[in-house]
Amino acid sequence: MKKIMVIGYGAMAQYVVANLPSDLSLGYLLVKPERVKQIQNIMSDSVQVISCVSELQGKPDIVVEMAGQAGVKQHLLDLLALGLDVGVISVGAFADSDFEAKVKQAEIDHRCQAYLLTGAVAGMDGLAAAKLAGLDQVIYQGRKPPEGWRGSHAESLIDLSNIQEATTFFKGTAREAATLFPANSNVAATIALAGIGMDATVVELIADPLSERNQHNIQVKGVFGEMKITMQGLPLPNNPKTSMLAALSVLQFCQ
Repeated sequence: MKKIMVIGYGAMAQYVVANLPSDLSLGYLLVKPERVKQIQNIMSDSVQVISCVSELQGKPDIVVEMAGQAGVKQHLLDLLALGLDVGVISVGAFADSDFEAKVKQAEIDHRCQAYLLTGAVAGMDGLAAAKLAGLDQVIYQGRKPPEGWRGSHAESLIDLSNIQEATTFFKGTAREAATLFPANSNVAATIALAGIGMDATVVELIADPLSERNQHNIQVKGVFGEMKITMQGLPLPNNPKTSMLAALSVLQFCQ
């Protein structure tokens, strides 16, 4: 049976681990140092729980990241240096252009790849194809209930407790959004990387008290014509900030 290495063990990772394909089992968990002992106590002896790549014993068949942008920046280059392919869900880390350049060089040097998973959106294949002919405009609107923005930079921009109607509290580039909202704007970064880039992609973030689902709207114009994609995703039951489809995209990569 193949072994998977999971980076991070939050709500998304727990969902993925609980739903792995039958030919794949959890072999390695890479978590923050302060969580190692706690997680070891709930894992079987067959699972290595470590806090840095240098502690790794053996070689996983599949590696997936679900640890947020900080986790990507801390561990991805070390994993690539071992020649391991890695599925990355926290795509917003690539808003850091220096980090992105280092990852691309590591892929060349070690003949491996960081796969950017599509996460909570669809249609990235069409967007990437349309880019070949030339794109004039890409706008992404991310709409969530106020609770979906709790704990983020949104709290310093708007009073989430007293919103009566849909309110746009941020408009800027995908690079700005991914930097200011690291836990909420991986979708914006994914769209930007598939399309016209971090600095040309326009992002609008909206808190909507009447919305029961996380909504993603993508508007694209270019030589190919126009494209509009609207998705209304349900969050994971135990985390309103995380799309179920994002977790499913990790599982699809594991197939």
